[in-house]
Amino acid sequence: AVVSTQSTGISGSPGKRQMALEKGAEDFVILSDGADVAAHANSMDLILNTVSANIDTARLISMLKTGGTLVQLGITTQPLAVPLVDLLFHRKNVAGSIIGGIKSLQECIDFCYKHNVYPDIEVVDASRIEEIYGIFAGRNSGGIRYVLDIEKSKAM
Repeated sequence: AVVSTQSTGISGSPGKRQMALEKGAEDFVILSDGADVAAHANSMDLILNTVSANIDTARLISMLKTGGTLVQLGITTQPLAVPLVDLLFHRKNVAGSIIGGIKSLQECIDFCYKHNVYPDIEVVDASRIEEIYGIFAGRNSGGIRYVLDIEKSKAM
């Protein structure tokens, strides 16, 4: 069987569109834009939600095809709002995972390496912690992942 894939970036931040497209997404959905979400209704087989914030999961589920699955990877402080009609009548699924262990994590890293998938990172020391928290509070629209340099921080 021939399998084709299309990658779609989804974010509440319109500023992440360009970054998503540069990283290989063929399409982009602004989750906070009802018309944009409606234009993508019933179009996706799988959505990986990495957001660790309370977002409108009903909108994510509305974009799944019949039999599609939303995989929740980010932990939230509130229960997920799940529209039962979509689950029952359209056989949509919600699943969750945190980490599958060292072996699964290594497989993911190997896959990313093989396909040249790398995050945008910036190594910082502890003197910038407050600044970085501020960036996260502002939705991190640049999509940078910050890595704390412990050794440099200890030398401060």
